[in-house]
Amino acid sequence: MMKKVFIAGLGLIGGSIALAIKKVHKEIEVIGFDIQESQLDAAEKLGVIDSKAGSFEEGALSADVIFLAAPVQQSLKLIENLSLLNLKKNAIITDVGSTKRKITEFARETLPDGMIFIGGHPMAGSHKSGVTAAKSHLFENAYYILTPERDSLKEQIEELKQLLQGTKAQFVEMKPEEHDRITGVISHFPHIVAASLVHQAEYYESDFPLIKPLAAGGFRDITRIASSNPAMWRDILLQNREYMIKLFEDWTNEMNRIRSFVEQENDSAIYAYFEKAKAFRDELPVKKEGAIPSFHDLYVDIPDYPGVISEITGYLAKEAISITNIRIIETREEIYGVLRISFQTERDREKAQSCIEKYTKYETFFG
Repeated sequence: MMKKVFIAGLGLIGGSIALAIKKVHKEIEVIGFDIQESQLDAAEKLGVIDSKAGSFEEGALSADVIFLAAPVQQSLKLIENLSLLNLKKNAIITDVGSTKRKITEFARETLPDGMIFIGGHPMAGSHKSGVTAAKSHLFENAYYILTPERDSLKEQIEELKQLLQGTKAQFVEMKPEEHDRITGVISHFPHIVAASLVHQAEYYESDFPLIKPLAAGGFRDITRIASSNPAMWRDILLQNREYMIKLFEDWTNEMNRIRSFVEQENDSAIYAYFEKAKAFRDELPVKKEGAIPSFHDLYVDIPDYPGVISEITGYLAKEAISITNIRIIETREEIYGVLRISFQTERDREKAQSCIEKYTKYETFFG
């Protein structure tokens, strides 16, 4: 019977996994460790973990399940450390990294026979970081990918799913290579595109000084993911190097294709290009969490008078609805502006819409 879970890395993901486990499995002790003492102390004070481990090795030795909730490069070193320990018999080791092939191969080559590694990737996140942002419902409606390398691990996979049932995530099993190809297309490469669009705008700014102020609206929104952690994305792209290089080739071909339509002034091909993209995009699930954290935005038409923003945030606070960001998109004298409020989950956004409509007559809409 499972008694102890050890989580190494108490940031947003590790902390949220801890809370989801504790929510359902009251009988299990959740032990935590983090190289940042402040994160470790905060996790204990907030009740995210039950106890602190004095070291990574100490926490691992006592655990039935070990979560490596650290960046992939650090997790590789932690796996190397685990290979030297006399872990509990049948202890399960898993991770939460965004790339799976390299770490799975490394675990297979490094861990001795009898040690069980099951790659994992909970496809959820937030625009906040650290253990203080951890939520037990962070993974609700999200896909949680598991990448076991052996078919013989079915029993351990079921144990892991049972342990993580409090996440309310949808579990999907796939091969590590398949995972890296898919996330390369729908997560890793879009971050490159967003960053390249920002670089392009910067290049043009010297000739067109209005670039930056005019980019404050829709351009800023479609390139949001370019604000992600640079160190994390450096590591992800290097870990997924082989598939990313292939995607660069595919993207170049795609750009040359639409470029040829424009050069030839082929209006029907241009129309069909956008029509097909629109059709595919419109079929994408709306209320599912995917590889890129969703932006749960609520737009509110507001009049231009003092105190209107504090009025709205006051109503949200009254209903205990937490926001992650707030911004005025436009407000000029005697016309309505638009207030964009961002929430961590779809549920929070829906509650906020009901709250604002309950207390005010302001029009609200989703982006």
